[in-house]
Amino acid sequence: MSEFCLFLILAAAAAASVFLLLALHFKRLRTPLSMDEMEGHEFEYYCADLLSMNGFRNVEVTRGSGDFGADILAEKDGVTYAIQCKCYDGPVGVAAVQEVYAAKDFYDRMVGAVMTNRTFTAPAVTMARKLGILLWDRGLLKNLA
Repeated sequence: MSEFCLFLILAAAAAASVFLLLALHFKRLRTPLSMDEMEGHEFEYYCADLLSMNGFRNVEVTRGSGDFGADILAEKDGVTYAIQCKCYDGPVGVAAVQEVYAAKDFYDRMVGAVMTNRTFTAPAVTMARKLGILLWDRGLLKNLA
């Protein structure tokens, strides 16, 4: 077998391996998790449990309606948080960032954050950076679990 044929075989094997790894990675991102099947208030308690398991203290789920933009209030290492939870089928937009930005001040909290089982739109990311709001997406929640 010529060196060129051997090179082609190795290149094809490498390309197939990369394709397989990418396919597995994207399948994992699309694979439904238990949190994807939750209704809103159930997701809020799920997020509160994740925070508690990861060193947050005084974790409190606010009342369902009239929560002034924060679903969870918590504290970690002397820093207080107002957190908005969004269990969606698609990316979370700027409204969630705006809600928690207002809630942070309403509840006299130092940091605002949005937790979601999905991702965030580009405008939401831009706004969060400008306003100093933390965005905790599907990947982070999976790591916290």
